[in-house]
Amino acid sequence: MPHLVIEYSEGALERSAVSGLMERLFEAAWRTGVMKAEDVKVRARGYGDFLVAGKRDSFVHLSVYLLAGRTPEQKVELSTTLRQTMAEQCPDVVSLSVDVRDMDPVAYKKRLK
Repeated sequence: MPHLVIEYSEGALERSAVSGLMERLFEAAWRTGVMKAEDVKVRARGYGDFLVAGKRDSFVHLSVYLLAGRTPEQKVELSTTLRQTMAEQCPDVVSLSVDVRDMDPVAYKKRLK
């Protein structure tokens, strides 16, 4: 915990650019101090079927899932920092967005081996 889930339109990113974006977002996220580097999980999924405002415009969307407890100010700093990182890494993408979500710490369960 936390999870950074990147969704992107096919053609928005070169396959080789996806891992670089994942690394940059990982680093930007923990450097905000809102989370610890050793806790961050990052994954990405591309979509071949998509519409953005009714068109096949490029997009990259980042969902950030955190256990509840961060302040609104921390979440704003995190989302702003991550959006800026995305803008630097994806300058030609039409739509960039970030959504920070609180997860219920009572309901969240995980298992580690």
